[in-house]
Amino acid sequence: MGKGPTRSMVRRSTVMLAIFAVALLIWLAGVLVKYQIVDYTFYQAKAISQQTMDATLYANRGTIYSRNYTAMAVSASVEMVCLAPNSIDKEDTALCRTIAKGLAEILEVDEEEVYKKTQKNSFYEVVKRRIESDVADKVRKFIDENDLKGIHLMDDTKRYYPYNSLACHILGYTGTDNVGLDGIESIYNEYLQGTAGKLITAKDAVGEELPYEYETYVEAKNGQNVVLTIDETVQYYLEKHLQAARQEQNCLEGAAGIVINVKTGEILGMASFPNYNPNQYYTITDEMILSSLEGLEGDALKEETTKKRNKIWRNKCIVDTYMPGSTFKVVTLSMALEEKLISAADHFNCGGSISVADRRIHCWKTSGHGMQTLAQAVQNSCNPAFITIGAKVGNDTFYQYFKNFGLTEKTGVDLHGETGGIWFSTFQEVELATASFGQNFKITPLQMITAVAAAANGGNLVTPHVVKEITETQEDGSEKIIKSMQPTVKRQVISKETSSQVANLLEAVVTVGSGKNAYVKGYRVAGKTGTSEKIDEMNITGIEHYIASFVGFAPADDPEYAILVMLDSPSNGQIYGGSIAAPVAGNVLGDILPYLGVQPRYTEKELATLDVALTSYIDQTVDAAGKALEEKGFKYKVVGGGDTVTAQMPEPGTTMPQNGTVILYTGEETPSKNIVVPNLVDYSVAGATNRILQSGLNVRVVGNENLGTDILVVSQSPAAGEIVAKGTVITIRTNSSDGVSAM
Repeated sequence: MGKGPTRSMVRRSTVMLAIFAVALLIWLAGVLVKYQIVDYTFYQAKAISQQTMDATLYANRGTIYSRNYTAMAVSASVEMVCLAPNSIDKEDTALCRTIAKGLAEILEVDEEEVYKKTQKNSFYEVVKRRIESDVADKVRKFIDENDLKGIHLMDDTKRYYPYNSLACHILGYTGTDNVGLDGIESIYNEYLQGTAGKLITAKDAVGEELPYEYETYVEAKNGQNVVLTIDETVQYYLEKHLQAARQEQNCLEGAAGIVINVKTGEILGMASFPNYNPNQYYTITDEMILSSLEGLEGDALKEETTKKRNKIWRNKCIVDTYMPGSTFKVVTLSMALEEKLISAADHFNCGGSISVADRRIHCWKTSGHGMQTLAQAVQNSCNPAFITIGAKVGNDTFYQYFKNFGLTEKTGVDLHGETGGIWFSTFQEVELATASFGQNFKITPLQMITAVAAAANGGNLVTPHVVKEITETQEDGSEKIIKSMQPTVKRQVISKETSSQVANLLEAVVTVGSGKNAYVKGYRVAGKTGTSEKIDEMNITGIEHYIASFVGFAPADDPEYAILVMLDSPSNGQIYGGSIAAPVAGNVLGDILPYLGVQPRYTEKELATLDVALTSYIDQTVDAAGKALEEKGFKYKVVGGGDTVTAQMPEPGTTMPQNGTVILYTGEETPSKNIVVPNLVDYSVAGATNRILQSGLNVRVVGNENLGTDILVVSQSPAAGEIVAKGTVITIRTNSSDGVSAM
């Protein structure tokens, strides 16, 4: 019988087992430390990923309101389609193909991309966001009919712009990720975007969702709201008249316009053409741009479309610089009056040109204006007179005022992309001469109107802005103001006395001078026209193009609102600011001043020719209708033998002068078109009026009442040769031309 293990062997074995056990414990402890402490976050995340699935709950962007709390950009509830691939049998190729094909057809997405999503090791894959309810219903029907799992519809949000292209360059737009990409949407994105929430759902061992009590819901926080200084009605009228002029004059490079409160710097309207619809910001909808792309194909079409798309996104008011031309004479006039270098008693002789150093610079009126007072020089927009005024100011003082009026720096408007002006590299005698009437340097339209606002408001240079407040919607629907933007005065550039003198001189420009087409009945409008050559473009292309513009403000005796209109490269024959830009400003002011609460003060002459909208007299007795018409200053004629009015011409709602004649039809008589509209263009107002009245028609004159009846008619509506009914109102427009700022 052999010997058993010795005591020494047992001892060694025990020690070895103890060492092994200790080592095992140390290893296990190390593993536990690694998993529980060192890599805890990593493995915790993996465990949570295996046990839960989470989905992003998108917040609604805040609303962008006009100053009147009209919603101009809103977020609406829509839905999105998501896949939970781990709930789909990836081995069942036919099933995955059915899902991919069905969703691709309903959602108009790529089938292969959907199929790839079904093969992922994931519980949450977005197929398409921002789908409308009708499309979502189709997806639900598809799921039910095929008894499918792993397809989910979740709440989402979509940005809408209820007024389409209105104020598009101010509002901007958002991308597919609900982030602002331009305009206010981009600048105030941190306020508007809000904070996304999460829906966390527990899963069992096979990936199925556990009951509702295991869900965790982190609510999304909606964004705050932005209240603009923009007035949607002012914006509408500005865009309406600006777009009409752009099309009528075929402005090859577009148009721009601004309406601003001269005292606060609040921008009530800002328009730039061509424009776009933020609901479809990548799609070109501008008809003039689309027509320019006709006939192009392939790469040429693609390249030109990209250029045009970039063009429609540009806000000409703050991005594009231009030579302001004679509108800048407002600034030259202001600085010379402030320095008391000129006065109302001064006279200026214009022989049609003036010599400066080795140059001869011409007036727009090559025959000259002769001897003229300061007021007449301003009304005539005389270049030699303003060159003389600029020379009196001198280079150093002129440039200092140029800086003081904010023209060497950006205005600081709360919009992206603003550019600064371009000044002379050297500023000597000739440069001073051309600068005095607005040539050979460049500024933006916003810089120009900001300077004019300072000249009008008592001399204060105010920072222009488009945002009024940041608000937060409360549970009761009220708005809590989070941040309020106050007017910012940078400095005073001229005195109140000088400002008043400038206003008086500029009012005469509109009453009897080069800006007479901006005249509005009942309102004291001050302003200045401009027609500037695009010299740098002409030097490159050899083609002459001009910018026609007008800047002004009202009421002249207590300025509140300033307006700028710029028509870029008109190509239908008219190029002068007084002819094509001033009427636009007059039309806009005529619409917005009554709306803004500025009370008209009519002269007796204006009251006698005041236009009135006709009411309906249909179904009234002839006696009652006749009496009502006479009380309103109208004449009337009765056609037919009945006692009750059955029709009338002009039709209800038509605007016509108080002394016009209304035709009342009775019995079986009805208006019949049997009068041919005569040609009235190039007739004097008196002659045109006589022809219209002799034809049994009514006349409405659009133009400056102060110019007399000898001024010529330049357009009419309806056109000559059209056949109309007796009593129809024929609108004739008078016009005049200022001169081009020539070198």
